[in-house]
Amino acid sequence: MKKVLIALTAAFVVGAAALWFLFEDRIERATTVAALFTGAEQYANFNRLYEMFPSSRLEPAEEVFEFGEGERIPLPQSFSYEGRTFNTEEFLALTDTSALLVIHNGNVVFEDYWLTGGRDVQWLSMSVAKSFISALVGIAVEQGHIERIDEPITDYVPELAGSAYDSVSIKDILQMSSGASWDEDYSDPNSDINRFGRTFAIGGSMNEFATTLMREFEPGTYNRYNSTDTQVLGWLLVNATGQSITEYMQENLWTPLGAESPAYWLRDDEGMEMAFAGLNVTARDYAKLGEAFRLGGVLNGQQIVPTDWVLASVTPDAPHLMPGADNPASDFPLGYGLQWWVPESDEGEFTALGVYHQFIFVNPTRGTVVVKLSAYNDFANPEAEEPYLTFETIELLREITRELD
Repeated sequence: MKKVLIALTAAFVVGAAALWFLFEDRIERATTVAALFTGAEQYANFNRLYEMFPSSRLEPAEEVFEFGEGERIPLPQSFSYEGRTFNTEEFLALTDTSALLVIHNGNVVFEDYWLTGGRDVQWLSMSVAKSFISALVGIAVEQGHIERIDEPITDYVPELAGSAYDSVSIKDILQMSSGASWDEDYSDPNSDINRFGRTFAIGGSMNEFATTLMREFEPGTYNRYNSTDTQVLGWLLVNATGQSITEYMQENLWTPLGAESPAYWLRDDEGMEMAFAGLNVTARDYAKLGEAFRLGGVLNGQQIVPTDWVLASVTPDAPHLMPGADNPASDFPLGYGLQWWVPESDEGEFTALGVYHQFIFVNPTRGTVVVKLSAYNDFANPEAEEPYLTFETIELLREITRELD
């Protein structure tokens, strides 16, 4: 009997080892995703996600666009939000800031890195990727791959027929107004966004997940932030252009921007890019998209994104898209354009924004672009006293731009 038990134990150990060997990558992926929004530190992950998950690579441009080097500025010692004063240095440390880059009139005036950040480090975009996808859609419209954005997305992605996206205009999806039922509560393990993340982590199809959503609102009437909206825009790009997002972006955005470093898209096991959050880019190359939008779509001596698309991207054009905490037709106080956030401002500010404090913040009036890449471990942690600090961070970025005067 003892020999039998020993043999069974040995067989179990060998079997478990074999399973670990076969599924080690998926186990690590699932463990990483499960740790999000729990208060666990993430700065040791956000700099290498493209190594842990399937990914595709964008190559640096042969002709690199270099920002000028301006006179270095000190950061403000403090800033205030809603009657509360924060020490800047302490706030940057609290939010696990890995990179802070300030561009003023095309010149680098502040640049520093902490934790696992660095000039050559590709940091996870989270939802900053959405603004890149929007730029690609605008380019595809200009090139004639997409005729008009008031067309139904199902004209290009018929696989979405019968889902929440059936007959919904591309524009409504760009404006996070698809009407699809959605719960983006990061702290709820059963929310749609966390189910979506688990689908990706275990190797499921993100496109297939999009077909399961059902409609809640009439499209174009309510601004509800929904990451799957951006995922179907990625699907639209693939079907309309006949290229992967990576291939199309390399040719039409990444190379024209004069990117200095490689970048990576996380992909599911079917090769589809995580369009809503899976871009991995260095701080300086993130800043190039912001600089191009500050300049009306022009950078590196060429018109990269159509000027009218840039303007539409940062201009809320319907009541449900307007900024304000009292907007009954929106679920967030910031205004919304075409995959860009628009704060209440008299200086034309707009921002790409991702969870854990990823920002490309642009103030065209003051000629500034600020990139903040972070891994704020308490983001959306239900046990944390301050689980978001998003608006506090926006106020910090505003104070930095004001200091330039």
